[in-house]
Amino acid sequence: MNEGGTLLAFLAVIAATSLLAVAARRFHPTGRLPSLEGWALADRGLGTGWSWLLIGGTFFTAYTFTAVPGLAYGNGAPAFFAIPYTIIACPLAFVLLPRLWSVCARNGYITAADFVRGRYGSPPLALVVALTGILATMPYLALQVLGIRAILTAGGIDADALGADLAMIALFAGLAIATYRYGLRAPTVIAAFKGVAVFGSVIVAVWLVLDDLGGPGAVFERAAHHMTEGGAGDAALLLTPHQQAAYATLALGSAFAVLMYPHMLTAAFAAKSPDTLRRVTVGLPAWIAVLALFGLLGIAAVAERIRVTAGGAEVAVPLLVDQLMPPAVAGLVFGAITVGALVPAAVMSVAAATSFVRNVYVEYVHPTATPKRQVRIARGVSLVAKVGAVGFVYGLRDQAAINLQLLGGVWILQIFPAVAIGLYTRRLHPRALFTGWAVGMTAGTVMVVQEGFSPVVPLGPTGHVIEVYAGLAALLVNLTVAVALTPVLHRFGVPRGTDTTALPPGLVFRRRPGTGASSTCDG
Repeated sequence: MNEGGTLLAFLAVIAATSLLAVAARRFHPTGRLPSLEGWALADRGLGTGWSWLLIGGTFFTAYTFTAVPGLAYGNGAPAFFAIPYTIIACPLAFVLLPRLWSVCARNGYITAADFVRGRYGSPPLALVVALTGILATMPYLALQVLGIRAILTAGGIDADALGADLAMIALFAGLAIATYRYGLRAPTVIAAFKGVAVFGSVIVAVWLVLDDLGGPGAVFERAAHHMTEGGAGDAALLLTPHQQAAYATLALGSAFAVLMYPHMLTAAFAAKSPDTLRRVTVGLPAWIAVLALFGLLGIAAVAERIRVTAGGAEVAVPLLVDQLMPPAVAGLVFGAITVGALVPAAVMSVAAATSFVRNVYVEYVHPTATPKRQVRIARGVSLVAKVGAVGFVYGLRDQAAINLQLLGGVWILQIFPAVAIGLYTRRLHPRALFTGWAVGMTAGTVMVVQEGFSPVVPLGPTGHVIEVYAGLAALLVNLTVAVALTPVLHRFGVPRGTDTTALPPGLVFRRRPGTGASSTCDG
């Protein structure tokens, strides 16, 4: 950040965020015994406004706000799969999250693995659900560090310089202290500032860019011309026929996957009631509009002939901001995106720590751990998660974190049958679900690795090959195995665990005569 005004505006945003994180103590009730539910879920007490800010701030990460426009800058139309995928996710969230909240609140469940443990009575299945969530979350957490590094790089600070290292350490140290003390309440308070900063900065940025380039029509015309003129390979502003299947399956699979991430469920479980979640999901399209505007900035970077020399395509929009906008506005945008990394990073570390404590430590190491001890262990694990994310980024190539996050999306999708389908029926045998999970994880990993860590893979016979999202293909294999294996296990009398989940009124599952399995539910 070469200009003083840019740096001052950036530091002002970060300072305001730090003060708000400390203010989280005002939302911490006194006189209550420590509990993991209180630390990780804010005692399930967040109203509609706070929940909308937290869930939106968790859903739309800093890396999303740099990667989507970066993908638009480098690849054109395929980048906009993020818009339909988030739109599809909203009605799915409206249906799934309130129902899952009701079951979990009634039974004291804090994680998705808790629900699976009670629903199927299968500790191994619950364990793999928890470990899959942790495994998928850690590279996602590391990508928030990459998002901040992209901002520092575009602002003129060498990503390998001591100044950038100190800035990263200071940001995450403040976040770690606030989260350690106040749990989910810290990112909830920060999310309020993130909402104001992100909405305000992107509206100002888009207005200034469109004014400079002559309006949205001129932006797309110039971008299309520059892509054609530069011979940008497959980059274009319209999808080609062979890209459509990949685009559609990537959007659909990503919508299923995002709701299974532990940090999304943690943010949802902190809501006050199912009705709160329904109101929040109705309001989430406002965040989608912001994401679309960031994507537009990626197209504007092509129209303006922004040249990326270091840091990858993710720095295209920060470079555009730095080049076209007044220093104070540029600093505001940089600060807003940086704050955008802190909210999901904090929630991810809380979610990973909670899953470890509830479904690994208490289940297999210390079953009699007191609530106070569980909170103490969770706090320590959350610190380790943040330190590990920073160390991972500085210890390995950036591409390694991106590759693992791409795999993480494929992996987290494999718990969808046990969690989402299990919310409506217990008909699938837990051992069949476990086997399906193992086959899906293996198939998805092999497909992605064989294609050079591309999430889109070619499938089909010679002459009829189409490209599809590997995660969705692996999920179909997963479900096929689980459905086919269930009657075989029943036929051989393989026992299944006991369903110990108490269902709230209106969520009573009907039993199929003679099967002992449940089908759809009332309410």
